[in-house]
Amino acid sequence: MNLLAPWGRFVYRRRWAVLVVSLLTVGLSVASLLAGGQLRNVQFRETEAGRASQLIRDEFPPVAGAPAAATSSFVLIFTSKEGLAATDPRFIDGMKTALAPLRADPRVASVLTPDSVAAASAPGLRSKDGKRALANVTVNGTTTEAEGFFPQLRALVRTDPFEVLATGNIPLNGDIDAALDRDLQRAELVSLPLAFVLLLLVFGSAAAALLTLGVGVIVIVAGLGATFALARATDVSQYALNIVTLIGLGVAIDYSLFIVSRFREELARGRDVEDAVGIALATAGRAILFSGITVAIGLAGMLFYPGTFLVSLGVSGSLVVAAAVLYALTFLPALLSIVGPRVGAWRLPLPRGRSGSGVWHSIATTVMRRPVLVLVPTVALIAIAASPFTQLRLASADATILPPTIESRHGYDILVSEFPGQDQSTITVVARFPDDPLGHRAALDDLRAGLAALPNVLRVDMPLSPTGPHIALLSVRTASTAQSDEARGIVRAARAETVTGGDVLVTGNTAFDVDAVDYLVERTPIAVGFVTLTTMLALFFLLGSVVLPLKAVAMNALSVSASFGALVWIIQQGHLANVFNFTAQSIEPSLPVIMFCIMFGLSMDYEVLLLSRIQEEYRRTGDNVAAVAMGLERSGRLITGAAAIMVGVFVAFALADVVIIKSVGIGLTIAVLLDATLVRALVVPATMRLLGRANWWAPWRLGRGLHLEPASATMDV
Repeated sequence: MNLLAPWGRFVYRRRWAVLVVSLLTVGLSVASLLAGGQLRNVQFRETEAGRASQLIRDEFPPVAGAPAAATSSFVLIFTSKEGLAATDPRFIDGMKTALAPLRADPRVASVLTPDSVAAASAPGLRSKDGKRALANVTVNGTTTEAEGFFPQLRALVRTDPFEVLATGNIPLNGDIDAALDRDLQRAELVSLPLAFVLLLLVFGSAAAALLTLGVGVIVIVAGLGATFALARATDVSQYALNIVTLIGLGVAIDYSLFIVSRFREELARGRDVEDAVGIALATAGRAILFSGITVAIGLAGMLFYPGTFLVSLGVSGSLVVAAAVLYALTFLPALLSIVGPRVGAWRLPLPRGRSGSGVWHSIATTVMRRPVLVLVPTVALIAIAASPFTQLRLASADATILPPTIESRHGYDILVSEFPGQDQSTITVVARFPDDPLGHRAALDDLRAGLAALPNVLRVDMPLSPTGPHIALLSVRTASTAQSDEARGIVRAARAETVTGGDVLVTGNTAFDVDAVDYLVERTPIAVGFVTLTTMLALFFLLGSVVLPLKAVAMNALSVSASFGALVWIIQQGHLANVFNFTAQSIEPSLPVIMFCIMFGLSMDYEVLLLSRIQEEYRRTGDNVAAVAMGLERSGRLITGAAAIMVGVFVAFALADVVIIKSVGIGLTIAVLLDATLVRALVVPATMRLLGRANWWAPWRLGRGLHLEPASATMDV
């Protein structure tokens, strides 16, 4: 028996109580949202770079008096407005005056300039053309604390005779956070009105559109509230708010769209409100429940990367999907029970198609007449779209994820091009001993000599301080950027070095980059296997077929692979860079994981809704061809409408300033477009036709036991 049918009747009879309880939960979400929480990315703790970084923090607590061990720093780039050379006495004196308030601030541990360092080191703090000079500023306290007071320190710098740019870890992190906030606001301002317009076109009713959009907004509030509550208990990524909004708005509107459509369909057939609510939940609600499970399974794939920010994205994403399902099965039917036939109020004069004679029915029957002729070129086209993925290059994100117009990004570009070895991408080598490292000076000298002899190394700095109780730090400088193959080669070679009486660990941006790629590549097969097998199991329980889950996974693989290929073509190879306003760059290592986990679940969303409708038609008629045609006709229009709305949401995120969020928006837009058009309209009916009755095969006892719906039930989703 389908338990959602009696649940629907219960909601109808207790509609006001259900509505009040739902609104109370919304109130709790608002309170959590207003309480806020600290969002920060978690680096790869389970890697060598992560362990070395933690070792440094343990041996060098962030206290004043140990500036050389501090990890919080930024760079100021000075350029004379009068065109003075950096060696001009007036330039030097002006720079001293500009930095005097900064040096006097107790939060500043050190300020290194060309005139304050050894003569041999001074040229490294001047640009290649001699027109610019650097000030390396190290601050006391943690990076989070430094990001909080950085604007105050920046304001202390007197810039009258200079153009001054601030860059480095602290200002870059601050600008990324600010850009993420702007991206979220922009996405909401673009996606919500666009979704409303598309809902008007799908429903032909302003009342139904407003109700559906309202549920979407409530789900976003619930998801963000849950995310901040999570952030007060554990580490949550700064990207979580954007991902939660992106997923939450998309699935919430999708689920509400299908339930409202089914409810209106039943009212049009003469059902009373109680029956309409019950049938809507028994049919569309059941598909939505399983769809939510499959989306959550996809997001749960990120839980297989412990010690990374991906875990928080997976948890927060799963929470917002759970909220979407919960409100779709409680708050929404309670509202429908109260509104009743008025859900169709404020109608627009739009034409409505007739079942069995529409465009989707025509497409399905045409495809099934020549399934091979349709399937082969369609799959070939998708394979061509996926082919750039073979040229994938993974590299951790750097300042280029920001637009070139932002100060810290502009300063970073100058730093990389004009100041070799000064882009704060130092490779840090940690020599660890069982006792005081000062007693191993000869071994450290040998290690330093070995590191200095490595290809592409400019120099190796090994100050007498800092040394901790058991470690000494060596800074390896290179002219290569942190994500370059040359810098990666230095990290791997440094890890092969040995030190007498101790061991060697390597950390720094490049080391984290190397470890992130290796870690993700190592664990991804496990995550993909879990998502795939668990999804197939869920679909088996929904459909009672062994073949359809296998086919559904294959359909998803087509959409996912094509979007991956398109992402490499756009983001890595730089096509359309001017259109989307970004700098071509390697793919961030975690991006394919995020994309797969989100896309797999969302693509399965439409597969579940479509196959559920086809299954019911097949059980009613026993005719596979007729079931596919009618299933696509009954669900095709709404799936297309839902996909259009989801694309509208994703396009809003494709306009983001931060390239990681932009990449997710672009990739999901392409995936949903392909999935709702080529895959659902052409590949699905073609494969269903070729497989025939085999689509519905299952071991007899299991298949019979899982056919839970009465043969008379229909679901016009």
